[in-house]
Amino acid sequence: MRIEIINGRIIDPANEIDISQSLFITDGKITAIGTAPADFSADETIDANGQIVCPGLVDLRAHLREPGEEHKGTIASETRAAARGGITTLCCPPNTHPIIDTPAVAELIQRHAETAGFARVVPLGALTQKLEGDAITEMHALKKAGCVGVSNAMKPIGDTLILRRAMEYAATHDLSVFIHAEDSALSDKGCVHEGAVGSRLGLPGIPTAAETVAVAATLALVEETGARVHFSMISSKRALQKIARAKFDGLPISCDVSAHHLHLTEIDLLGFNSQCHVRPPLRTQRDMEGLRKGITDGVVAAICSDHQPHEADAKLAPFGATEPGISALETLLPLALRVVDDGVLTMPQMIRSLTYQPAAILGIEAGTLTIGQHADICIFDPERYWTLDSYSILSHGHNTPFLNWEMKGEVTRTLLGGKTVYECE
Repeated sequence: MRIEIINGRIIDPANEIDISQSLFITDGKITAIGTAPADFSADETIDANGQIVCPGLVDLRAHLREPGEEHKGTIASETRAAARGGITTLCCPPNTHPIIDTPAVAELIQRHAETAGFARVVPLGALTQKLEGDAITEMHALKKAGCVGVSNAMKPIGDTLILRRAMEYAATHDLSVFIHAEDSALSDKGCVHEGAVGSRLGLPGIPTAAETVAVAATLALVEETGARVHFSMISSKRALQKIARAKFDGLPISCDVSAHHLHLTEIDLLGFNSQCHVRPPLRTQRDMEGLRKGITDGVVAAICSDHQPHEADAKLAPFGATEPGISALETLLPLALRVVDDGVLTMPQMIRSLTYQPAAILGIEAGTLTIGQHADICIFDPERYWTLDSYSILSHGHNTPFLNWEMKGEVTRTLLGGKTVYECE
């Protein structure tokens, strides 16, 4: 199968490409940009006039719910939603049921994703057995099974000695450690940011110190062990300042932020809006602006969805009893495009934070349009308006505070290995 994509603006930050040219695909691989290869005759021509052609997006954090919570979503349903959002590679945290602490579970997830055929899924292995923080997993076996890193998901490890040993072990196998920075003692069953809004609503708060203390402790262990660490979903300006300093000092660390933390603050909780119940919590306007500045300065390497689909009942209890999380795959790109419209990033910088840089963090060959690579491609119209409504969401989870928002920027086609896996009607 030979495909030619014509008239599009090709943006590939990994190769510093930003040109209006044709792109050529043969047998699922990218074969040329600009000039057609010798004897090339297209079986299909895709007209991308007025649209952007970029590498398929790479999402660093997407809970697919399978195995164990198929009532919330399945690998097939959520990767199909990812394809609609232009995402061709997803990183799955280890907090499935059963936990990804054995090669069998990691292989199962990858097989199901391959069978579904909508996107590639790379799992993170558990840092400790059953995520209980007591015994280290067999990381070598997890890496051989396809795990691209290790994490304890949302469960902090209270014993810093165990965390140190786990980081040392991960470093010996050249595995990145993905950290959710939260001190469990300081968070103390909180559900919102500890501040004026939380106090007004009478809800238990999670102070900024819960994040900064965990970041500081982890940074000290990075200095001690030399382990490569990625901080997932940083939510506060102060934590980001500590990470910026450590990066300046040369520590092997990186971080990402979720798209919703770039647009929502604690003010959006007024009215006890459970759709805004997320973890880490939405923080202050100052924090949101600090995260945006961190992206501009390059401290924040990637924007992730932190996709967490839920059934309707999960958001219908009193706020503190609802489950945290947003169904976010289909809004990742339009929310990132809003950051471009706000002047925080240029279009190539935004695409870099959704493609090449997250792929580099995972250590995988993705997020580029390099000749010879798999033709994982996202084509989107940055000027097209559309409305996110309950009828059009492909994810099983409809839990999103952006429901009925008018979005700007829509994916028109997604290709996985040269095969169209989503096409806008």
